[in-house]
Amino acid sequence: MKILKTMLITLSLFGLFSDTSGQMKTGETVPDFSLQDQDNHTFRLSEALAKGPVVVYFYPKDDTPGCTKEACSFRDSFAAFTDAGAQVIGISSDDVASHKKFAQKHNLPFTLLADEKNEVRKLFGVPKTMMLPGRVTYVLDRKGTVVHQFNSMTQATQHVEEALAAIKKL
Repeated sequence: MKILKTMLITLSLFGLFSDTSGQMKTGETVPDFSLQDQDNHTFRLSEALAKGPVVVYFYPKDDTPGCTKEACSFRDSFAAFTDAGAQVIGISSDDVASHKKFAQKHNLPFTLLADEKNEVRKLFGVPKTMMLPGRVTYVLDRKGTVVHQFNSMTQATQHVEEALAAIKKL
């Protein structure tokens, strides 16, 4: 019993088990929200959706190895998203100043939103993994309906591949 308990704890720490029961699912519509971006402007989901589909990716923390790899992968594929008419939005609990520094350091051409109170993370039901905020990407159509979601702490660049494939299907 003790070995099983240790194994389960270890597996949950490495993100193999996370409670996704409250997570927003494909087919659900995301309620409108607003947050401050890296330039301290107010971003409203409804305004972004009026322009086309939106990729919303939640990540744990600015300038950490996995999050930097993911952000730079979105940066490197940014033209493919914009060519398809989609916007890319990154969200973490870091503040506006942290996002500004992260975006400048890595030449990120997309919006980073400061969800310091984790309200939007909770709205989407993003689960915690390894005691950290989870890494989940959602693709929303123009109506704000989730058409695809991908949840993985360890496959940071696959978030971009998954999102781009979903955008191309719209």
